Amino acid sequence: MAIEISKIGEPDPFVTIALFIILFLVLILPFRVKKVEENLEPFFLVMGIIAVTVSRLWSAELVIEALESPVRIAEVFGIPIGIFQVVLIVGLIIYYFNRPIYSALLSLMKKIGIRAFAFIFIVLFGLISSIISVIVCAVLIAEIALVMPIDRKKKIEFIVIACFAVGMGAALTPVGEPLSTIAVKKLSGEPYHAGFFFLVDLLAIYIVPGIILLGILGALRVGRQKVEDLTLPEYTETLRAVFIRAVRVYVFIAALVLLGGGFTPLIVWYISKIPPEILYWVNIISAILDNATLTAAEIGPSLTVLQIKSALLALVIAGGMLIPGNIPNIVSAARMKITMNEWAKIGVPLGFVLMFGYFILVFFVEPLVVKF
Repeated sequence: MAIEISKIGEPDPFVTIALFIILFLVLILPFRVKKVEENLEPFFLVMGIIAVTVSRLWSAELVIEALESPVRIAEVFGIPIGIFQVVLIVGLIIYYFNRPIYSALLSLMKKIGIRAFAFIFIVLFGLISSIISVIVCAVLIAEIALVMPIDRKKKIEFIVIACFAVGMGAALTPVGEPLSTIAVKKLSGEPYHAGFFFLVDLLAIYIVPGIILLGILGALRVGRQKVEDLTLPEYTETLRAVFIRAVRVYVFIAALVLLGGGFTPLIVWYISKIPPEILYWVNIISAILDNATLTAAEIGPSLTVLQIKSALLALVIAGGMLIPGNIPNIVSAARMKITMNEWAKIGVPLGFVLMFGYFILVFFVEPLVVKF
């Protein structure tokens, strides 16, 4: 985080009102204005610039973070990787070797059936995203969906469900995504001494069953399809489109860094001070704001295990509800040209069901089990 939370001053009414207006525009315009929906990346970039300007938080560090985050967002086995280069490299691999790759996926579908195929890939990617990084999984989801012999609506359903699973699974280790990296870093001292497996111990019992349920849902939603007569889908993307998609993803990630930085005062002044039961639901804003920023503001060693657990679960679940909420959403939506409305029709209801289910589990069922 380029913005030091400890340096945020006292609440400012003007900044508060202005940021709420920006938040309203970010939530509404992509659904109401076609031009905005078709150009989410520049829109979020403009909103991010305005938010940072209103908050008076411009700094060289923030600009550098916005420029570097798309190319250095995580580390895998000590090697820094970024979403921009992964999207570009995988895009080029698919461009030059699409026939053998698509043929292998089709062959697997014919052997095990499309439902088993959907279940295996959703669960597999959900579980390994915390090991090989959410970025690598993200760039493969849409390519797999493109090969599946189902209509566009069902492909979008598969992608949204898979992105929920991948986003949740990535939270289990510090190499999965920035949210988990920041959480472990902030809890590394007293009293938690968080290490590599801290989030696995804390969240796996909730997230792993959730990923399996999402795999079952994905298998059910793709439906029964005949796979015997599958034919290789035509690859129509141009080399120029591959590069443009990588650039658009770069802009989107940079925009979210600025937007999250601009909203830091609002998070520090109000959101981080809300009781855990209410904060759980307020964290739905993770659907449009950078959840790493929210994690940096909310998570700290003074919190109880219940507060940490509920906040992180809410952030990773809500991140699947809309396109800006998580890296896999951004990448898959760019590849499949999924609009905000198309994503929201599936992501928002599914997100609310998951949020409600985990809320009941964490705040009501688990305390009763512990009590007895």
